[in-house]
Amino acid sequence: MARVPEVSSRGKAMPASPIRKLHSLCVAAQNEGVHVFHLNIGQPDIESPVELLRGYREFSDSVLPYGPSAGLPAYLKKLIIYYERWGIPLSERDILVTTGGSEAIILTLMAVADPGDEIIIPEPFYTNYNGFAMMAGLTVKPLTTRLEDNFALPPLDQLEALVGPRTRAIVLCSPGNPTGAVFTREELDGVADIARRRGVFVIADEVYREFVYDGKKHVSILDLPGMDEHAVMVDSISKRYSACGARIGCIVSRNSGFMNSILRFGQARLCPPTVDQIAAAAAVDTPPEYFERVIEEYDCRRRLLHQRLLGMGVDCKLPGGAFYMVARLPVADADHFAAWLLTDHRHEGTTVMIAPANGFYATPGLGQSEARLAYVLNCGDIDRAMDSLAAGLEAYGSTMGAHGR
Repeated sequence: MARVPEVSSRGKAMPASPIRKLHSLCVAAQNEGVHVFHLNIGQPDIESPVELLRGYREFSDSVLPYGPSAGLPAYLKKLIIYYERWGIPLSERDILVTTGGSEAIILTLMAVADPGDEIIIPEPFYTNYNGFAMMAGLTVKPLTTRLEDNFALPPLDQLEALVGPRTRAIVLCSPGNPTGAVFTREELDGVADIARRRGVFVIADEVYREFVYDGKKHVSILDLPGMDEHAVMVDSISKRYSACGARIGCIVSRNSGFMNSILRFGQARLCPPTVDQIAAAAAVDTPPEYFERVIEEYDCRRRLLHQRLLGMGVDCKLPGGAFYMVARLPVADADHFAAWLLTDHRHEGTTVMIAPANGFYATPGLGQSEARLAYVLNCGDIDRAMDSLAAGLEAYGSTMGAHGR
């Protein structure tokens, strides 16, 4: 009798994405003719800059060849110009271009840690960090931040207490996904001090650096003194240019030993996409006015979403950056509520898709009543989505009773 092969234990344990796991319910609702407002995923409706799109249109070579493993020299030169604008001087040997920010994080984790090692991440965090850690065979040690504190870092002695003999890196995301938190220079200096004293890396996910509000300033881990051997920055063009389908990211570090290792990982996967790098290089010429308009638009959406949620009695804080907000809903189980919105709730032919927040935590039991909302829709659509959500919360409470709340 033939034996059926089994998938690996890693394959069985790989977590499902809380951002995408409701997709089938969404498709079913759309097939009924329901308009679903997507607040669950960071896919902006902002137009990509014309410079990037022109880069695609102007590609006319008769052959689409491999490129260098570290990235096209022309794009590396443009990236140096881009980072110089942020006060971050680099050379080409400090950068490796990747296939999106996801590959940047996966390769970085595999280069800094061995299976069985640990990484520390403030939670709630970008849910795919869990999957990336699983792929690399690493254990996530969460450092819990709280909505009441607008997800600022807790006292640093709590962070240092998590550093053990198998700790290899501290992973930060600022401005943050899913919280929108923007860490201050004082907070980052404290983390950097721990990293230097305890001999660990700091991996900084800085893909949202453009999007900060209320006079806040983005501080790069590469801008901190004494961190050249400890700091690794991962980046992506997806959100910067509203080009999520252009899978171009990069890894940046001044640690030459780390970059030599990363290059070998890059060689094993051959090269990042050629045409997308050409378009990304052209996008570096996007004028500042583009970002000024985009930031103004996101700020409008941010304030509207916050105002509407507060009006429903939802517990939330005004985030300082990115385009996400974590809200504590008046429900016992945000997973059940999110599914119910898609299967049972209809308001004037619409419903809302949200991302339950428990999947953004590593500590079991946290985030059960919370959801991440992405303000990636225009203000008119956000207003209509909030009308639908408000009606949904009222109907859900009536239907589920005290158990639902």
